[in-house]
Amino acid sequence: MTITSSILENNIVQLIPLEEKHTNVLASIAFEKDLILYSPSDISSTEKLQKYINQVMHDKEINTAIPYLIFDKRIQQYIGSTRFGLINNKNKTLHIGWTWISKKSQGTGINKQMKFLMLQYAFEVLHFEKVDFRIDERNIRSRKAVEKIGGILEGILRKDTLMLDGFRRSTCCYGILKEEWIKIKQTTFKGFI
Repeated sequence: MTITSSILENNIVQLIPLEEKHTNVLASIAFEKDLILYSPSDISSTEKLQKYINQVMHDKEINTAIPYLIFDKRIQQYIGSTRFGLINNKNKTLHIGWTWISKKSQGTGINKQMKFLMLQYAFEVLHFEKVDFRIDERNIRSRKAVEKIGGILEGILRKDTLMLDGFRRSTCCYGILKEEWIKIKQTTFKGFI
């Protein structure tokens, strides 16, 4: 099954399918200091960002990722990137992650708006059975954000990811099941459109 990219949006945020031409748009955001502190990816230069985007485009071509450019409608600016990844059509599971948002937009509630749109799309349009989130054990802010939207900690993969500085991080695995989505939508996301 080929999954097509669709624009996901509400009155706060627009998630636009990422294309190679967006490299220049993302460069001004990607180079912010410590933006992806807990990521094994390197987007610290134009060349490294281009390599990152090339890999994402390859994953999109083989139907294992749907990457997005994030547009904040409130300030009329592009503010980062996110994606569905590790898409498994057979088992109807996917991951939401690889999210990086400009520091000026962090803590404004836009991440919750994005996650609502992505969860709604995953469960109600794509009809997937489970959404996973993988987060560096040290990234307390991101872990709390996923817990606030209903993610259940399912376990920790100990020292499973090699970071750029040689540190071996442990990864927290969170999940939301399709049958849990209905209640989460009615409670955590009550009033979202």
